[in-house]
Amino acid sequence: MKRIGVFTSGGDAPGMNACVRAVVRAAVYHGLEVYGIMRGYSGMIKGEFVRMDSASVANTVQRGGTILKSARSQKFMTKEGRQQAFDQLVNNGIEGLVAIGGNGTFTGATIFEQEFGIPTVGAPGTIDNDLYGTDYTIGYDTAVNTALEAIDKIRDTADSHDRCFFVEVMGRDSGYIAIPCAIGGGAEIVMVPETAMSVEAVIETLQNSYSRHKTSFIVIVAEGEEEGNVHNVARRVKAALPQLDTRVTIVGHIQRGGSPTAADRLLASQLGIAAVEGLMNGMKNVMAGIVDRKLMYTPFDDTIHKRKVINQSFMRMVEILSV
Repeated sequence: MKRIGVFTSGGDAPGMNACVRAVVRAAVYHGLEVYGIMRGYSGMIKGEFVRMDSASVANTVQRGGTILKSARSQKFMTKEGRQQAFDQLVNNGIEGLVAIGGNGTFTGATIFEQEFGIPTVGAPGTIDNDLYGTDYTIGYDTAVNTALEAIDKIRDTADSHDRCFFVEVMGRDSGYIAIPCAIGGGAEIVMVPETAMSVEAVIETLQNSYSRHKTSFIVIVAEGEEEGNVHNVARRVKAALPQLDTRVTIVGHIQRGGSPTAADRLLASQLGIAAVEGLMNGMKNVMAGIVDRKLMYTPFDDTIHKRKVINQSFMRMVEILSV
């Protein structure tokens, strides 16, 4: 393999640039040519390729977002679109790909390899930390710390005014952000997609705490919570407990931005190098990840279809610490 491409796809995550940097410099170190593919699969179809070298990624390790941009591509979901992407890669002599993204990115890469034989090794770039085959994903640590900083500030206001704040954090399919935020932020309750906590159970817990003369509360709600969005949860609680002064805060997309933490920079660098070396060793349709502090390559099929299980002891920890 003489020439590879690297792209970021799906939602941006802090540390993606550190991973791109690692891919580029690992390729240069091993004597490979490397091209950055702008705007993910959309740019692949259009041939938006940029030759990269060590200088191309200077002063990027600390930057949030992605210098290669990211975009969702409906066209790549069609055979015609994938054919156009393949033709662009062939015309530019690109023989392998490093994909930095999540499930959707890896699903596309799997189909693409099956149809056209272009090998891809992935690096897990998503703040949700919901990918099977790695203990942590690139961007997760930063997102948790960003959300926790906001929750700390909300706690000050909740305490000052004796209020109950319902705080929504990201996590459409996973409570991996919500749970550490609840523990680290001193929340009384956490609602996540993986557990069946009803609004009635929330009401009961708050009522019991209120009867013990507790006057301020933080309830963390993951955006994918099955009981509905944070506004619906807060409205139902307020109807049952009118004595509570309730407020809603959505932390939102600030969780996806910002300078990555040291942990995310280290992880991104490690996995970027591993992805390049995986391609050089003939791997395809696998994701580089860290499991029990060891580098592992997990098949995309497992990453896509196997569910990463929440540590239930953390849920118990929230309950114990909220007393």
